[in-house]
Amino acid sequence: MRLMGAAGLAMTRGATSAFAQSAGRIESTAPELANIINTSEPIRQLATGFGGDIGPAEGPLWISDGRYLLFNDIQTARRMKYTPGSAATVAMEKTNEANGMTRDLQGRIISAEHLTRRVTRYEPDGSVTVVANSFQGKRLLRPNDVIVKSDGTIYFTDPGGNAAPEQWDVTLSGVYRVSGDLGSMSLVVDDMVRPNGLALSPDESILYIADSRRRHVRAYDLLPNGMAAMETSRVFVDLNGAEPGVPDGIKVDTAGNLYSGGAGGLYIMDNKGRKLGRIVHGQPATTNIAFGGDDWKTLYFTTRSTLFSVNLKIVAIPVPAKKRAR
Repeated sequence: MRLMGAAGLAMTRGATSAFAQSAGRIESTAPELANIINTSEPIRQLATGFGGDIGPAEGPLWISDGRYLLFNDIQTARRMKYTPGSAATVAMEKTNEANGMTRDLQGRIISAEHLTRRVTRYEPDGSVTVVANSFQGKRLLRPNDVIVKSDGTIYFTDPGGNAAPEQWDVTLSGVYRVSGDLGSMSLVVDDMVRPNGLALSPDESILYIADSRRRHVRAYDLLPNGMAAMETSRVFVDLNGAEPGVPDGIKVDTAGNLYSGGAGGLYIMDNKGRKLGRIVHGQPATTNIAFGGDDWKTLYFTTRSTLFSVNLKIVAIPVPAKKRAR
């Protein structure tokens, strides 16, 4: 990805950097939360003024070698750059309304694009490689989020949008697997209504996927070939409630705790799906989550309009993933 100059472009459309402590709070529902975060930890509002009818702020991604965070403003099709202690700037124009982002084993950014209905990879020379835009001859609906396994395998969700599929589109909201060499693509999950964010357990034996329509996160055991064992499909946690907010982007830390938006805020669950606590940030929805910071102990998250952060006690799983010996 090529940045827009050394300092980036000044923000427009009323987007501002805030550097303010949010009026939110951190609620504990289990004593184990104290091992992850202090309930007195401040919730910092870092930048705001994003999102709109086309889409919200989304896809935060920590770039460890540059010590900054990228996130997408779907509304303006811009990629934003936030460096701790500085104002957010525009890093890239014309992102094709990109949503979720990650990095592959070589550190290249992989992005799920709404407008072009594809998943792409940004090469070091500035060129773009299409990871996926169709399946079995049918056009994808609207890729949403993407992750990369330690063997280079790419998983992404394709929930579609509000428009009905056309005759040349795939007919279901699916989750797909693309081999690291981009040579093969498979449908791995087909039992969800609106698959959204996804994450792997620390040992990569379980694939977690948020179903925003059903307002829960499902879990699937992964087979040695990287496919999901569909007979193991199960509800990991239900995040429904009277307050606004649904599961969207999700993340897992090194202890296997899962982080997800839900009714009334951002929830933290243990590896069994038990709710340990909730970050109540006061916004209608938590759109996506990223870990970052020099020690990987900063939790960044986006809402429809705003970028926040909060400090954790626990270390996250770094991105890009480290290749494992087989």
